[in-house]
Amino acid sequence: MKSRWTHPGLAGIEIGSTQWFEAQLRLIEGKPLVRRCYDLWYRRLLEDADTVPAEYRRQPVLELGSGCGYVKHLRPDVVTSDVVRGVADMVIDARSLPFRDRSLRAILLVHAFHHVPQLTLFLSEALRVLVPGGVIAMIEVAHTPFARFFFSTFHPEPYDDRADHWDFDQEHSMLDSNQALSWIVFFRDREKFRRALPGLRLEAWDHLPWLSYLLSGGVNLRSFAPPWLNPAIRGLDWLVQPLDGLFAIHWHLRIRKAVDG
Repeated sequence: MKSRWTHPGLAGIEIGSTQWFEAQLRLIEGKPLVRRCYDLWYRRLLEDADTVPAEYRRQPVLELGSGCGYVKHLRPDVVTSDVVRGVADMVIDARSLPFRDRSLRAILLVHAFHHVPQLTLFLSEALRVLVPGGVIAMIEVAHTPFARFFFSTFHPEPYDDRADHWDFDQEHSMLDSNQALSWIVFFRDREKFRRALPGLRLEAWDHLPWLSYLLSGGVNLRSFAPPWLNPAIRGLDWLVQPLDGLFAIHWHLRIRKAVDG
């Protein structure tokens, strides 16, 4: 099913290459339902970045795992980064952030948190570089029954919600990951998170619209609905909200650094 439904715009391109990210960006821009999702996601993250104390709102915002930097469509001054050269403003390893203490107001991640092989190092670095009251804001894979089934069955990246550890070995920056990590760190292992990083707390989380993303095929798959159905599908997103706890595939999380940190 993976090969049958993969979007032809990605055919023959090495996953994680510069060409891969460029092709993904073209698909986001060319699929109205997917672009609508990304617009919503980034607006939520940028709103989070604007909730820091007023005296720090001129500090820069960093995105990790940017790929080709879709966030710049909405706010060009965000500093984008990736581990792949040539796709973003900076090449950055999330485990060693090249910024001064208390110099960033926000760190944004879209589908990137679960790619960090040593999350304690990243979260410690985030605590160091964020201003007091700064935020880590992310879009990640949810932990609903359908999300667990979908990502563990049809997605090339692992989804292991029984993993004993937050860390994993990584040889391929795109494929070696664990898509269940946001749930593991902030929900299943919440006490471990609080003990290890008392200066950070999960402040808010919520499920995101899912039906339009699924029917659009997302970034990597062919669309499952004709374009003329897009207006109706957008409306259905809100009608199916009562089912979010069962079917949502993404969620938004905001982690806040203590103001006195």
